[in-house]
Amino acid sequence: MTDRLVQLLECFELKANVFQTGPLCHSGDFGTEKDVGYIHILQQGSLLVESNKHKPLALSEPSLILYMDTTQHRLIPIKKATHTLCASFEFGAGLVNPIFSGFPEVICLKLEDLTDLKNALHLMFKEASDNHCGRQAVLNRLIEVVFIQILRDLMDEQRIHIGLLAGLAEPRLEKALNALHKEPAKTWSLEELASTAGMSRARFAAKFRDIVGMTPGYYLSEWRICIAQALINKGKSIQLIADTVGYASASALSRAFKAHRGVTPTEWAKQNKNI
Repeated sequence: MTDRLVQLLECFELKANVFQTGPLCHSGDFGTEKDVGYIHILQQGSLLVESNKHKPLALSEPSLILYMDTTQHRLIPIKKATHTLCASFEFGAGLVNPIFSGFPEVICLKLEDLTDLKNALHLMFKEASDNHCGRQAVLNRLIEVVFIQILRDLMDEQRIHIGLLAGLAEPRLEKALNALHKEPAKTWSLEELASTAGMSRARFAAKFRDIVGMTPGYYLSEWRICIAQALINKGKSIQLIADTVGYASASALSRAFKAHRGVTPTEWAKQNKNI
């Protein structure tokens, strides 16, 4: 079976940080930092989650709350014995990348429904309750594993109905998307992608647009720009990046980059303190 996530995770360099474990004694505000998402896990007790972008969530059983973009929100413990584990996460190219397309403002799942995460969550809660050396590093790695398993669950259970993960959950579109991810510099035609998916040209174009939320051509351009951002973060030259992602010149990449991000690659790098 083809790994649907490997190219995405290799490109975007997931990094997570667990910053709170145990009793949640006071209300906390989150979501003000740029390009940072959040995972909050209610281990026990009751919790109210408020945001101006969604209705309040009143939780009274173990649950996982996921914010995949910069959405300001507040956690309010309802009972004194409310225990949580909170973490932030980010990607090398920021949160503007295909992984997050089609996501709702917040995802809330009961832990009892996340059976494949049971072992990882058990290890994480145990590590959080102990005080061994290297505790923070272990927690950060474990929450990264949990995040990847969440993405897998969202696809396997088809919890997301539009966007990249929805496309990767559709067996025929998955083949085309994996091909695009693996060879971004290739000059893909609609006919080639449709053939890879085992579909007619018209059927493929319509299904891709309906499920992924954009045309195959636009998705390929967006994927190339996301890879360019990741490579900029690694200090690669604009010309080398242009060659890697399939643009004929550095100026062609700059034009495409500005069309997608509103700034040139150099301007974006300065904003993100990479040069």
